[in-house]
This record gives sequence, structure tokens and C-alpha cells, in this order.
Amino acid sequence: MELNKKLQELRKNKSLTQEELAEELYVSRTAISKWESGRGYPSIDSLKAIAKFFSITIDELLSGEELLVIAEENTKQKETHLRDLVFGLLDCSVSMFLFLPFFGQKVNGAVQEVSLLSLTEIAPYLKISYYIIIIAIIASGISTLALQNHQISFWVRNKSKLSLVLNTTGAILFVMSLQPYAAIFLFIFLIIKALMLIKWQ
Repeated sequence: MELNKKLQELRKNKSLTQEELAEELYVSRTAISKWESGRGYPSIDSLKAIAKFFSITIDELLSGEELLVIAEENTKQKETHLRDLVFGLLDCSVSMFLFLPFFGQKVNGAVQEVSLLSLTEIAPYLKISYYIIIIAIIASGISTLALQNHQISFWVRNKSKLSLVLNTTGAILFVMSLQPYAAIFLFIFLIIKALMLIKWQ
């Protein structure tokens, strides 16, 4: 018998609703519904909780094939979590551009290194563009970290792409406006992200 049918049977034998079982296992009712309909599998931790609650072993709960599927899904979730953490932290670290001397400006014929907040000898449209791209990258990083456990399908599909597009746009902007230090940092971040995506494809 497959996990979804076993879980339904075990729950009904204890005369529990999906909501009551969800409360016992500290998960959402949606998660129980998903597991019982065969649209998803519990995590390793949830499996242990299910086995303990119904006083059975994990082997009694799962077939060998299901165990492999769950182990693969668990590994994938951990990889996604780590990738989101790295992407989010890299994007948030772009805030250092506001305070550290990554930008060059000419003062009395000499090039002086300043932070974005201290950058004055530059065309207003460029400075505004710098602020927009840096704030967008930081916002993307904060969203990636804050929404790690949310399964909003649009966000899940596009968060990595958004981060890469913003980083690429920022790097190109800094190269074209002759700000090599800022551009180099964004290129390094891009390489790290690209390597992570290639590794976990």
C-alpha cells in the first residue's frame, strides 16, 4: 500500500479529521491533504512524527521506492534552502555600496574613492540609476530570505532569475559608467550564483 493510502487509513482508524491530525503533527491541513492525495511527500522530520504518533516504524509506513523519492526531495529542499540563503545574503550585502568607497569621482583633477552616499560629482540621472538598481537588488535579497518557506509559485519559479537579471543590469550599468570596483563585485556575485545554479541543476 502506498503512503497516501496508508496515511488515510491510519488517520481514519483513529477517527481523526485532516485538521486534527495536522494539529498533532504541527503541520498545516493543506500538507495533510497533499500527502493523502499523493501530490507530495512529508519531509523526513514529518515522517518521524507520523511514525511516532501512530506507533509504527518508518519502514511500515513507506515502500523502498517512496523512501528514495522522499530522500531525493529532502536533498532538493536543502539545496534550494542553501541557494536561497546564499543569493539572499549576496544581494543584501550590496548595501555596502552605500557606505564603503566603491565609487570613483573626480575632485580637483584627482580621482577620489567614495561611497554612494558621498558621491556628488556625477550626473543626477546616473546617481538615481545607481540608487534604483542597488535598492532593487537589496529588496530582492530581503524577499528571498523572508520568503524561503513560502510556496508562492510565481516567486519560487522566478526569484533566482530576478536576482541574476538585477545583478547583470547593475554590473553593466557600473561598467558603462566607468565604476570598475562596483562592477567587479557584482560580477563576482554573478559568478558565485551561476556556479551554484549549474551545480544544482
